[in-house]
Amino acid sequence: MLVCRYWRDVAIDTPELWADICVSPHDSLEKAHRKLARSKSVPLDITINFTPRVDNASGAMESIIHAMDLVRPALWRARSFRLSVPNKPQAHAALLRCREEAPYLESLCIRVFHSMQEDHYSSPCLPLFKGHTPRLRSCSFTSFNFNWDRRVVSNLRVLQLGGYWNGSSPSVDTLLDILRGCPGLEELALRNMSDVDPETCVSLEHEFMSTKVVKLPRLTKASFYYAGIMRTRMLLSQISFPALESLDFCYLDNLTPVLEHLRQQSLTSLPLKYLRIESSFLNEPKFVILLRRLTSLVTLELVDVEDVTCFLLKSLSSPPVAHPWVCPKLDRLNLDGCTALEWDALRGLVESRLSGRPPQLSSASAAAASRSSFVSTASASAHIHALSLSRPATPIMQPRRLSSIDVTRCHQISKEMVQWLKMYVRDVRCEPAKGIWGRVYPTLVSSNS
Repeated sequence: MLVCRYWRDVAIDTPELWADICVSPHDSLEKAHRKLARSKSVPLDITINFTPRVDNASGAMESIIHAMDLVRPALWRARSFRLSVPNKPQAHAALLRCREEAPYLESLCIRVFHSMQEDHYSSPCLPLFKGHTPRLRSCSFTSFNFNWDRRVVSNLRVLQLGGYWNGSSPSVDTLLDILRGCPGLEELALRNMSDVDPETCVSLEHEFMSTKVVKLPRLTKASFYYAGIMRTRMLLSQISFPALESLDFCYLDNLTPVLEHLRQQSLTSLPLKYLRIESSFLNEPKFVILLRRLTSLVTLELVDVEDVTCFLLKSLSSPPVAHPWVCPKLDRLNLDGCTALEWDALRGLVESRLSGRPPQLSSASAAAASRSSFVSTASASAHIHALSLSRPATPIMQPRRLSSIDVTRCHQISKEMVQWLKMYVRDVRCEPAKGIWGRVYPTLVSSNS
């Protein structure tokens, strides 16, 4: 882009414009050197990113060393530092050059792509930055061995750990010690870890009864993705999270014991707004008991959960007499891959959330509804309007109308059923229709199409 000499001088004399330093196969050392010179003394955001591609594997080590030698004199003013390398020897060589203090460092991200290789590099390059990172508040480590040193992960607001397998995976005691050193933690993510020994956890349960619960009053987001069901269960039994708003469980086998810990937390405070469960087992009645406590839940995502049946949908649409609605603020529902659901229960849920009244059809009307599953837009709207007019006045909070529903890979939901859903739900997501030659027709992707 060509500009006049005056604008060029203004851009060059503004060091904040050159504070983003990146070295990768697509960003040369010359460009990074030019930015370092023009950034003067402002805080820097440094990124060194070398993905494990075949075409640059041979010279990756040399490039990483040259990149670190270039940015090493400026590490003292780094505001964020991100290092992504293919293997542990390269990470070891790069971090050996992080010996200067980093008084302005706020975010640290170290990622090793090949987590299952080069285990002989088990001795960490500590202490990083001479152990002087007073402003560090966010750490994201993937397969980086820091010997679980609490000096590296203390007083954090964001902690993300992943890619630790077999003997390198953290124990429950280790994670609890780290969490005790982060009382202001706001986000916790554990991903891709070998589970702890179940026999060890049985012995630890008796020890935990006499220990104090780790209090995390500011924790608002937590994610457990293939982190081991025993580790997740023991952690949630020993921490308190009264401000938690977002929670993810993915690939964790049987979640029923974890649901009990969440229910106990809800007896005091659990303002959960987002809940996602993917590819896990659970006890559906106990899950419904937990949902009754989650009155602030807005988004519920159940992906590939085979234990979800019509019992859950009926509980969301037909509360007991004189009892409040289950999840009255529920706005978005994801049932991707839940093939055990029946259409009548799903339709009843949508209708009840429209009128604020549980579906109470007589046997004759139910038989008529079964004979004619779908009605026109005008008659369906009139039916829902009549239900809303006949709704009795009650102080119980009325449910919110669903604005989004996802029935992708729910093969029991036909095209006609999806069209009915689109009449009452603004955003309906489903499996796109395919033609004879595999062409995808986008007309069934969402209601806005």
